[in-house]
Amino acid sequence: MQNSTSAFSGREKSFAENEIIVSKTDLNGIITYVNDVFIRVSGFSERQLLGAPHNIIRHPDMPRCVFKLLWETIQRGQEIFAYVLNRSKDGTGYWVFAHVTPSYDLQRRQIGYHSNRRVPYPDALKSVKEIYTSLLAEEKKHSKNREAAEAGHALLLEMLASHQTDYSKFVFGLSRHTRLEASTT
Repeated sequence: MQNSTSAFSGREKSFAENEIIVSKTDLNGIITYVNDVFIRVSGFSERQLLGAPHNIIRHPDMPRCVFKLLWETIQRGQEIFAYVLNRSKDGTGYWVFAHVTPSYDLQRRQIGYHSNRRVPYPDALKSVKEIYTSLLAEEKKHSKNREAAEAGHALLLEMLASHQTDYSKFVFGLSRHTRLEASTT
């Protein structure tokens, strides 16, 4: 859903490699914490962000099926890594490599979600953009958001099956850097 604050600009920006965008949400995706990097890159004030749905930064060129997979994964109590195209308040897009995890209270009850986002690996973005273009094309064949997400999700699972891999291995296999990091641990 495109935020009514501004239209998509068609421009892209980035942030420094040593910076991390951090946010926390409740179980419904309502923002409860943002760091200064999130505020600066998104262009929203802390006041505008706290209490808002995290999809306030959803970019219209981001496949719904990736968020479907993300939500299914974190609601099962598992972490997920994903390349995500976000949208700042002025409509400028910015790519991130997101790591989203469930948050727990002292009794180990899931109480929300925590996300760290870093600058994406540039060598992976070309592949990510091609895949997302295919997923978006499939989603656009459907007029209802839920049907679009389901169709994109089915195509994504088909892509993963054709590569005989799961989503995590696939995401980490997109960049030479992540393949090197995984082989050294």
